[in-house]
Amino acid sequence: KVSEPTMEMTFSVNDSPLAGKEGKFVTTRQIRDRLYRELLKDVSLRVSDGDSADEFRVAGRGEMHLSILIENMRREGFELTCSNPRVLIREIDGVKCEPMERVTIDVPMEYVGAVVEKLSQRKGDLIEMTPVGNRTRVEYIIPSRCLFGYRSEFLTATHGEGVMNSIFDSYQAWRGEISMRLTGCLVASEAGETTRYGLFNTQERGRMFIGPQTQVYEGMIVGENPKNDDIALNPCQAKHMTAVRSTGADEKLLLVPPKIFTLEEAIEYINDDELIEVTPKSIRLRKKILNTELRLKAEAKLKKS
Repeated sequence: KVSEPTMEMTFSVNDSPLAGKEGKFVTTRQIRDRLYRELLKDVSLRVSDGDSADEFRVAGRGEMHLSILIENMRREGFELTCSNPRVLIREIDGVKCEPMERVTIDVPMEYVGAVVEKLSQRKGDLIEMTPVGNRTRVEYIIPSRCLFGYRSEFLTATHGEGVMNSIFDSYQAWRGEISMRLTGCLVASEAGETTRYGLFNTQERGRMFIGPQTQVYEGMIVGENPKNDDIALNPCQAKHMTAVRSTGADEKLLLVPPKIFTLEEAIEYINDDELIEVTPKSIRLRKKILNTELRLKAEAKLKKS
């Protein structure tokens, strides 16, 4: 028996201001043909039409399953945007149920506390804890959605020494809402090319995702705000000309190296109101609503409701 999908993402045509500049296949028809062609060889994949003509709901067996498909498409020259992953909910005997993963973790003893604390916060149930030499093997049953974004956090917490494997276990009762990301975003408010001066003034607000001389557009996510709200700013700001001249003045503007996302990290990172723009050359994070004014109005409306 072929296992049924447990997770879905929305694939759509790239509609950003930089659309069509890096990819060879960019139209709805080309993306549709490619996805349905994938169904001929991947029996656990499901593709259906989305809410609009430019969208497709693609369901698979997990984040890795879907990220491999996206990576293959971008290497073939496709441009597309992807939503964050969503688990597929089922109703069993009148009860709302979600997919659960059996997670096996092998970590040095000194990091067990940090791992157990985080997985318990993410609604995981500890099944077994076994010492193996100077390491500990821990088994958890945890909702699939609660693992989103945890893998990179896990590697940081265990200093790269931890090993984590997960496999689908069963469908169990829905375990309630959980906040996965506690940080906000730094969002570009204008289009243009980033400058060293603009990034230097911006980096004190949070961690940057881009370096100098990078093309950005309004609504593109350029960094992370440690606080749980979004900030619109201009990383393309140019230094005003003055009468004072100083050799090497710009060299004194020291920039912190930016965090560059892999595709898997980007999929784990984004929230419901964000998208990943995938092209053969770039992986960009962006807001669904690019216009700053319209986005703020939509956020205010959402808070009222």
